[in-house]
Amino acid sequence: MLRKLTKLSTLKVRCELRALSSLTQTSQNIFDRNAKRLQKERAALSKDVGLYDYLKEEVGFRLADRVFDIKREFKAAADIGCSRGYLSRHILAESVEQLTLTDTSATMLEQAQGTPGLNMVKLVKDEEHLDFEDNSLDLVISSLSLHWVNDLPGCFSRIKSSLKPDGVFIASMFGGDTLYELRSSLQLAELERKGGISPHISPFTQIRDIGSLLNRAGFTMLTIDTDELVIGYPSMFELMWDLKGMAENNAAFNRPAHLSRETMLAASAIYQELYAKPNEKGIPATFQIIYFVGWKPGPNQPQPLERGTGEVSLKDLGSIIEKGGKLDTKAGD
Repeated sequence: MLRKLTKLSTLKVRCELRALSSLTQTSQNIFDRNAKRLQKERAALSKDVGLYDYLKEEVGFRLADRVFDIKREFKAAADIGCSRGYLSRHILAESVEQLTLTDTSATMLEQAQGTPGLNMVKLVKDEEHLDFEDNSLDLVISSLSLHWVNDLPGCFSRIKSSLKPDGVFIASMFGGDTLYELRSSLQLAELERKGGISPHISPFTQIRDIGSLLNRAGFTMLTIDTDELVIGYPSMFELMWDLKGMAENNAAFNRPAHLSRETMLAASAIYQELYAKPNEKGIPATFQIIYFVGWKPGPNQPQPLERGTGEVSLKDLGSIIEKGGKLDTKAGD
């Protein structure tokens, strides 16, 4: 009887541990990180790798401009997923004293360059396994890299821990509307030829989720905005070739191993028919870019006033605007 009770109690403990592990699991592995590393290595070793820098170069320039908007000198900064240095080539030594570049691809990391006088340190690190010391960085930046991270909430949390109080996190990601033309064309072609669809385009984060993820990680004073870059290509095939050159080809675990020739031809015809502009050659491809800024809480940051300290009621806001923004102090007396 005692042995039976022991077995039952052991079985119960195992079941409870399994239930707890399922509850604590916050991420799901969607992307094959090793496949993405190999894709980046293959792209970096290509002789014409510089031909495919146009998109990431432009986004890196725009993101670096947001760093310059902060009138502060950062002593220690990190570029997460730097690729070929699309951000570091625009960061000035006057703004950042030391910049640490990290990426999973050693070849791309070696090709990354900085501006004259910029002190750089290069480390081969995975964005999913950042191990910077707590409260060691003043600035963390990342351009078009975090959309391949499986555990995005955990990544944001580790970045926040590595920042000093009042440190800032500035990054850009591809948004959910990126390559919607290519996605729908491939789906329609497969429905017609195969009777079903496969995930040929990797999923992207929606803009409505970025704010909640940053809040969940503990960032404050959030700023989030989007931009759309529409780039023209002769046909769908040149677009897909350029995506491969950028190392932005599909890396999801459930990606199909093969795409038939007839499906490709059908998708190209559908793309041309649905999205090509009249009287213009070629097809457009939309890239939605999400830019966001988050601050780690610090003692010197602006704080909201205590509840009940307001001097103006929202119901009187209309009349105040009509008076040119002037408060009627006599009414209060």
